[in-house]
Amino acid sequence: MANQTLTVQIHGECATGFEPVRQAFEENFHARGELGAAFAVTQHGETVVDLWAGWADAGRTRPWAADTLTNVWSTTKGAVAVCAHQLAERGLLDLDAPVARYWPEFAAAGKQDIPVRWLLAHRSGVTGVGLDHPIGIETVLDWDAMTALLAAQAPHFEPGTASGYQAMSFGFMVGEVIRRITGQTVGTYFQENVAGPLGLDFHIGLPESEHARCSEMVEPVLTSEAASALATAFANAGPIALAALVNPRIEGHHANDPAWRSAQIPAANGHATARAIASLYGALTDGSLLSRQTVEIARTGQGREVDLVGGLGNEWALGFYLGSEEKAFGPNPRAFGHDGFGGSTGGADPESGIAFGYTMNQMGPLLRDDPRKMALVNAVFASPGS
Repeated sequence: MANQTLTVQIHGECATGFEPVRQAFEENFHARGELGAAFAVTQHGETVVDLWAGWADAGRTRPWAADTLTNVWSTTKGAVAVCAHQLAERGLLDLDAPVARYWPEFAAAGKQDIPVRWLLAHRSGVTGVGLDHPIGIETVLDWDAMTALLAAQAPHFEPGTASGYQAMSFGFMVGEVIRRITGQTVGTYFQENVAGPLGLDFHIGLPESEHARCSEMVEPVLTSEAASALATAFANAGPIALAALVNPRIEGHHANDPAWRSAQIPAANGHATARAIASLYGALTDGSLLSRQTVEIARTGQGREVDLVGGLGNEWALGFYLGSEEKAFGPNPRAFGHDGFGGSTGGADPESGIAFGYTMNQMGPLLRDDPRKMALVNAVFASPGS
């Protein structure tokens, strides 16, 4: 199905009762600066929305296709969390055990008692590599180098006392625990135990043969006021936030580098379609991937607070954040998911049986709750079919 509008052609399917979603998707192009994007929704395991439109590159020479892959940044964290919870369900990982049980080197610098659940809940204090050891992008591409640095790193705040968003360190730390247990990289484990069995076009470490399907990430367009505010925020940030966000400072264009696409950076470089993200979360709503008991554990809130890195009030669960009062994943405050830098998202509301995924290449300036994402999510739950 395709519909020609004045400036954008919408492709895909939208079931009866979900017409507001299609309207919001189209409005994102007309009113919210969308370049290329896709959005998918499942309901009780059935796909009810699968839309795509726009351009896969800044030059508008490649139309967005049904199988266009996009770097989804921190939306990847949800996929990594699924792997950890699957290992826990299988009895191979104890979330309350010290990380050092599985990764002995992590015990350095006073971290010997940090439990695995604090990694998942961003409460380890290891928000990143400290500024006393400046690193570049090439280090982020080197798994052994990053995990060695994080194993040696002292916490930036007392573990367990607060949340501090582990922007990049989350993936390496949880991923190394997965690797020590299974002998597989997190990307391989995810492919063999989650993406493969579910038939998901979702990759952590993208094979070079698939690079041609990638959309080009485009940097956020900032007003002068927004750019000034951002510069002020970084200038005033303390070591907790700086370790997470500027060592190194990763920008949107880095995701277009073939080396980035091929590396395993499981907090930030998953490549997926919206359909794959929606299907992943859909499998969490119906018990087909993890048991309902495991999903309840995964979405158990760890206490609402202002995150020491992001500076935003939210409630982390174990590898996801909850919708909470922001209604980030719909009206249910216990709906859960994860957003990615620039706008992408994946989320689920088990009570309604709704799950969704959103990918785009024109990045916005926010770490979460991009206006385009919120317009789509709000439209889903305002739809008569939901």
